Amino acid sequence: MTNMSDHATSPSKTAGQGKDDVGTRLAAERTLLAWIRTGLALMGFGFVVARFGLFLHEIATVSHTKPAHSTGLSLWIGIALVVLGVAANLLAARQHATFLRRMRMGVPHPVGRWPLAIVVSLLLATLGLGIVGYLLSMHL
Repeated sequence: MTNMSDHATSPSKTAGQGKDDVGTRLAAERTLLAWIRTGLALMGFGFVVARFGLFLHEIATVSHTKPAHSTGLSLWIGIALVVLGVAANLLAARQHATFLRRMRMGVPHPVGRWPLAIVVSLLLATLGLGIVGYLLSMHL
């Protein structure tokens, strides 16, 4: 008579542990594509923010008014967003390649201490708080 726990822990009997688990591979592909969309959105938004100061300067020129003094902060915030988008795409590609390699070897993929989603979220929150502080300092 065999013990039920022996069957539950057997690697060959556990669903999703095989080297060719198509569902897991496709889920990893969807995750990578979501990170690519996130990186592209950050880069696009960063470009818009970086060019916003130039847009305001051009509007002032066309309307023949003196342009407001600009500290150029929109350029640096935009650059930070573009760099964050590039970094998110590069890190997502690295994370995906590592996941696929470990999956082919049949080795479980451990969750890191600082997953990419948490890092990007914290960086965006920090950048957002910096923008709020800047906007408040400009209007107080």
